Amino acid sequence: MIRDPERFGAFLDEVRDFVRTVAMPAEDLVEREDTIPDALVADMRRRGYFGWSIPEAYGGAGLTTEELALANIELSRCSVAFRARVGINTGIGSESLVQDGSEAQKAAYLPRLASGEITGALALTEPEAGSDASALQATGVSIGDGRWRLNGHKRYITLAPIADLFTVFVRTEADAARNADAITVFLVERDTAGLSTSGSTPKMGQEGAPIGEVFLDDCIVSDSAILGQRGGGFRTMMKTLNKQRINLAALATGPAIRMLDDALDHAAGRRQAGKPIGEHQLVQAMLAECKVEIEAARALILETARKRDRGEDVAMDVSLCKYFATEMCGRVADRVVQIFGGQGYVKGSGIERFYRDVRAFRIYEGTSQIHLLNIARLMLRGRTA
Repeated sequence: MIRDPERFGAFLDEVRDFVRTVAMPAEDLVEREDTIPDALVADMRRRGYFGWSIPEAYGGAGLTTEELALANIELSRCSVAFRARVGINTGIGSESLVQDGSEAQKAAYLPRLASGEITGALALTEPEAGSDASALQATGVSIGDGRWRLNGHKRYITLAPIADLFTVFVRTEADAARNADAITVFLVERDTAGLSTSGSTPKMGQEGAPIGEVFLDDCIVSDSAILGQRGGGFRTMMKTLNKQRINLAALATGPAIRMLDDALDHAAGRRQAGKPIGEHQLVQAMLAECKVEIEAARALILETARKRDRGEDVAMDVSLCKYFATEMCGRVADRVVQIFGGQGYVKGSGIERFYRDVRAFRIYEGTSQIHLLNIARLMLRGRTA
């Protein structure tokens, strides 16, 4: 749902201008330094980018699901690091709090997340628990007087090295009848005794968007840190991921659009056999395949976003979006490297950076294989004896 088309159109124009005039010229610097300069982070704060999905009552923009998807498509046309830096606050770093936080928790944290004063992080993945979140081994034990002791090890947590507020999922109900009732969410601030993080974990791509480990070593928190209900963490997680998977699908579509634009420019200017390579039919076929898949992803994402805004069940739709858009982006990246040839393989064109950056999309927030299983499970529900 787009609430005010004229106002929202001006907003998207401003995002496009930021991407073109501020973010794109800084892409090589961000990759080289593995960080976004403080001045650019401050600029994104001033523009309100950290609060896109946070309700207006707490200082955010309160974008609808459709508006947020369109904004993410535009912002992600530059280096993935830029959208990651703000996207955690507008996604998994705040969404659990938006969905299930108490009024006191929302008042304490959402305005600071919306302004970019603090950075959020979702601490879910562990060495033995990724796509199977029910296998969490981190624990929360009640020690009386309204206090809890948290212990465990999280890894591959986006922005962990720089985050200020962690949404931490732990197992609190050892004898729960169902795994879904065994998990509780806690809000833990960085300076809480017993919480520590690693430095930035070296990775294939996405420089400037650090990931790292989170260690809970007898970390003591109070009942007031529980987000939602004790034992309700799995349901909070699914509500959070159902929205974020639409966001991630949109964030995978922006890079595909950027790569196709670069490929079109290259195809028009690069000559082989006495003519631009864009006049060769096999190159044209690769360009056309990219366009078809991008538009299919965009249509699927926006229709799913509209369904969510209407309050409809989108459990299958978000898996369709996340699976198709992220796989599509990988295929576009591969074709564009092929179109660029040797120039697409070496550093300098930016194409090889996108090729590395977008590979992670098919892994996090549910691998492609997990989403295929989820789609099949939902289709078969009620059809088996």
